Amino acid sequence: MKYRFLISILILNVLLTSCNGNKTKQPVISADELQKNNILPSDNAKEFSLKDFYTYDSRLAYKTDSIFNTMTDSERVAQMIIASIGELGHDLNKAKLLVENKKVGGFVILKGTKEDHKSTIETLNATAKKHNSFGLLFSADAEPSLFNSRIVGSQPVKNTVDLTSISEVDAVAKTISDELRYLGVHQNYAPVLDVSENNSAITNRSFGANPKDVINKSNAFVERTQNENIVATVKHFPGHGLVTGDSHFNTVFIDGDLLELDNYKPIIDNGVISVMVAHISIKNNPKYNTFNVPASCSKKIVTGLLKNELNFKGLIVSDGMKMNGLQNIPKATLEASKAGCDIILIPKNEDDTAQLILNEIKTNAAYKAQVYESVMKIIRLKTCLGIE
Repeated sequence: MKYRFLISILILNVLLTSCNGNKTKQPVISADELQKNNILPSDNAKEFSLKDFYTYDSRLAYKTDSIFNTMTDSERVAQMIIASIGELGHDLNKAKLLVENKKVGGFVILKGTKEDHKSTIETLNATAKKHNSFGLLFSADAEPSLFNSRIVGSQPVKNTVDLTSISEVDAVAKTISDELRYLGVHQNYAPVLDVSENNSAITNRSFGANPKDVINKSNAFVERTQNENIVATVKHFPGHGLVTGDSHFNTVFIDGDLLELDNYKPIIDNGVISVMVAHISIKNNPKYNTFNVPASCSKKIVTGLLKNELNFKGLIVSDGMKMNGLQNIPKATLEASKAGCDIILIPKNEDDTAQLILNEIKTNAAYKAQVYESVMKIIRLKTCLGIE
């Protein structure tokens, strides 16, 4: 009965926190009581891993809630912002300032050498620790086809489309994960779940044109990656392989049915932790028409379709917010968050993005609760990854 009572208090506290913007006064329960009732781990208990992300664990819930309650709203919103480092990203001095001022939750590494990436990540982690910031989440576009160009000097691997067997996919995912772990990268924005190698944005980044083959190989890539305690991220939801054009450069459309949507259900059911949403609009589809709004900024697609219909409970990442597919969307970073994206990737301006979100949560209670849910999810993921 005592155990049930303590758990009830913790669950109630989480619920109250998610509805209240202020740091709530938590019930006073001693560490001895928590440990005695198996709510907190003893010194020799196992650490959390990605296998815990979708499983209820009272200790993980307590730790997530405790971290959340130490943060101001500005620090919470910063967790949702992933900036960039490396070629075409921020230089090290700018990145350090963002960390010192608690403006970001992490970074995606763009093109650079293996050793430069490692040195930069170590420097930024040390900066976070020095300034008492919650630890940083590092990510990379480490698809097989992009891996060696993003991380120069990494072990050579074949392009995605040239991986002909499940065993070969598994081996490549292992190689990539080992290299990412060496660098200190936690999340891989891979695999590509798009079904065609013919699209100008996708080319050789796809596992091919056969949906069954793409699903099976993607599942193998995801499983190996997450078994290595690296977060896998399938993309580009709801499907970029069969469209004309490239959302990096202009607005592109899915015209009619969502022909690649069926690829996602088995991947989600098998436990992928993250999905990236594309800047692709949908037209001539009565149910999913986005009326020229990209999927990444459409609540109908991100929340209605991905979260509710497909029952995805993991981390939702926007595609890069500097892409021209967003050029006609005012306050696109805010709109992506309101649509349901947990991570706002590479905004043009981190301060402006944070301020837009902070201003909105002051007057929009439902959105505030949604932001808090996103932040709690990010903290939970970081805790599973051992980030502190």
